Amino acid sequence: MPGAYSRRALLGALGALGASVALNACKGVDHLPPDSGAATGPGAGTGGALAGPGVVAAGASSSGSGAASASASPTPLRTVQAATGSVQVPPSPSRVVVLGTAELDSALTLGATPVGAARAALDGGLPDYFPSGWLSPVAEVGAVGGPDLGEILQLQPDLILSSRAVDGSRYHQLAAIAPTVLTESTGASWKQDFQLHTQALNAQTFADAITSAYQDHVREVTAALGGTGATRKQQISLVRFVQDQEPRLVATRSFLGVLLADVQLGRPSAQNAQTAEVVISSTDKLGEADGTTIFYATYGDPARAHTDEVLNSQAWKDLSAVKAGRAYAVDDQLWYQGIGYFGADLILAQLRRYLGG
Repeated sequence: MPGAYSRRALLGALGALGASVALNACKGVDHLPPDSGAATGPGAGTGGALAGPGVVAAGASSSGSGAASASASPTPLRTVQAATGSVQVPPSPSRVVVLGTAELDSALTLGATPVGAARAALDGGLPDYFPSGWLSPVAEVGAVGGPDLGEILQLQPDLILSSRAVDGSRYHQLAAIAPTVLTESTGASWKQDFQLHTQALNAQTFADAITSAYQDHVREVTAALGGTGATRKQQISLVRFVQDQEPRLVATRSFLGVLLADVQLGRPSAQNAQTAEVVISSTDKLGEADGTTIFYATYGDPARAHTDEVLNSQAWKDLSAVKAGRAYAVDDQLWYQGIGYFGADLILAQLRRYLGG
């Protein structure tokens, strides 16, 4: 499968974001998603509350617990219901800090370029599945689960987005810097979390077009793969190698688990568990990774994740998908960290290509 990204699939992924955003994103982009023929959803133009990457909303004010307002005539705040309760946020946040990959995907998909973002702890930078121009203005503020509060403070944010699962222990410290909106969790709840991010960013009209475009793309990919009668017969296995940990199978209560269920793709029985993942404790358990197709990725150092050790083992080579040449290495930042509608749209395009649609 081609590793290079193409403009065509990027435009498919950006269909819901409108022509102006797509054109801006395509300028100078040299790392785009694989060509897929993805459907372009209904264009939202710039009619949402946020104008697009790199464009800040007008009339924003910095306010909230511990955040001083510099506005001479304060604009009324809005109230959103977060995992921690009611949070008052600016009418049009313009200096947003995101502390997880899901929050980053939501903000960029909704046209709000964050001023700061936390990177995954074992990655060298922010996810590279976005057009590079979108991330160039974004300052890194430490790692997911361990952000640098001093760097966040220096950015003078007017809104912070994260989840209680990741940053619940430091919520009060974050809220003292700027209004902080936490979802309860991340991963399997990605669609609900996106709606809370949408409320915090005041971008509902924009979000409606994005979710509609995603649903259209799901229907298109399902049909291209032969319809639900064919997709249910597939056994899609998801394997992730993680530095200094045992390999794991990604199960149904995960971002990818929800996405595969949307396309009604079947899963191996061991991966149908109502949990986020199942650890492969030894090579004797590698049979649980088998399926009609395997998608695997590595997070962190492949040597310390035992990726090559497993891939070179006889137990791996004996898997039917491996024997059939249907075990594919995929981008961990996109497939396993790209939690959101932008990432999902690109994965749908890749599923269609890998599975022959």
